[in-house]
Amino acid sequence: MRVLLVDDEEEFVSTLAERLSLRDIEADWVTTGRDALEICERVSYDIAVLDVKIPRISGIELKRRLQEKCPDMKFIFMTGHGSEANFEEGAAETGDKFYLVKPVRIETLIERIKEALQERGKGA
Repeated sequence: MRVLLVDDEEEFVSTLAERLSLRDIEADWVTTGRDALEICERVSYDIAVLDVKIPRISGIELKRRLQEKCPDMKFIFMTGHGSEANFEEGAAETGDKFYLVKPVRIETLIERIKEALQERGKGA
């Protein structure tokens, strides 16, 4: 499984990628939507974990653009703006049920990645 992490907080996203790698999950990271679009031209990802609020291209707009290039890619959104109580609202905005509030627990992220990829296997 190969994961792309997109978050403008470089220390956070690089640490998250390192923690996933320690659990034998291939993870690349970028800090801008533009970089995400560029790397997806060269590398195929199973899933992208996107911050909802990144500069210039929102996570929601980035998802739309990535889906055009990679229709089989799955998505998980994260945000540092909100609480668990905002889950349903955020999920409704993104059209996804995989929506996490920062700080993200690595175990929870891995569970959501597996759930999203299992849905892809079911044709979802």
